[in-house]
Amino acid sequence: MISEGDDESPIDVGGSAGGVESDTEGVDVNRLFRLDGRVALVTGGTRGIGRAIAEGFGQAGARVVVASRKADACVDTEEALRAVGIDAIGIACHMGSLSEVRALVAATVERYGAIDVVVNNAANALAEPIGSFTEPGFTKSIDVNVKGPLFLIQESLPHLRVSDHASVINMVSAGAWLFSATVAHYAAAKAAMVSYTKALAAGLAPDGIRVNALAPGSVDTDMTRATGPAATAGMARAALLRRVAHADEMVGPALFLASDASSYLTGTVIHADGGLVTR
Repeated sequence: MISEGDDESPIDVGGSAGGVESDTEGVDVNRLFRLDGRVALVTGGTRGIGRAIAEGFGQAGARVVVASRKADACVDTEEALRAVGIDAIGIACHMGSLSEVRALVAATVERYGAIDVVVNNAANALAEPIGSFTEPGFTKSIDVNVKGPLFLIQESLPHLRVSDHASVINMVSAGAWLFSATVAHYAAAKAAMVSYTKALAAGLAPDGIRVNALAPGSVDTDMTRATGPAATAGMARAALLRRVAHADEMVGPALFLASDASSYLTGTVIHADGGLVTR
């Protein structure tokens, strides 16, 4: 490792993996977080965190593909994004079906001719108590939370490899570092995606593809509300900031990981959890 002051030859730090120029005087700070001309594919993009990220990326200049298993939700989201000036398309896709995952990638490329950013946000927080696990429940959780995201990345590789700004964001969860007696499948799947994020980052770095993870804590979404008011209040108390997040608060971290602002980050996890895991 070379530290400041070491008498070593200069290192070329320019250009690769969508990087910005090493000369800081040449950095346009106003464009660090822009996604102009890039194609961003966001799964689970019709509500909650995914919807917020899709809209935020669109406002940053990206052409956005939102995917959801519900076709009507895809249509509604596409119309809503287009109404605010975002170039967007909604595509129905069940992430547990590899044939639908392949079709999602094909439809994205057919429409926009590229994939620059993949956001694996779709998730299934299936609740099965300890001691009452079922094989169908386990399979359903792994298919949506692990298999689908991994194969979406793999199907997207030919297009990510030719992008100058390729970035993959795996939405994991603070639950990967915590215990849960009710959604153990979900937490374990998210922990698996943390490990896969690091492995993918190592394997895809030579191709200039950055792979990172974003770990939200408790966010005010349909998934969180379904736990009931008492559980939601408990989630708020558990965080250092003593509240649950608004979905829009995940846009900044996601935009950072998708844009050139994070050009030297790969294989890392950003915790946007209000201090939940650090306690």
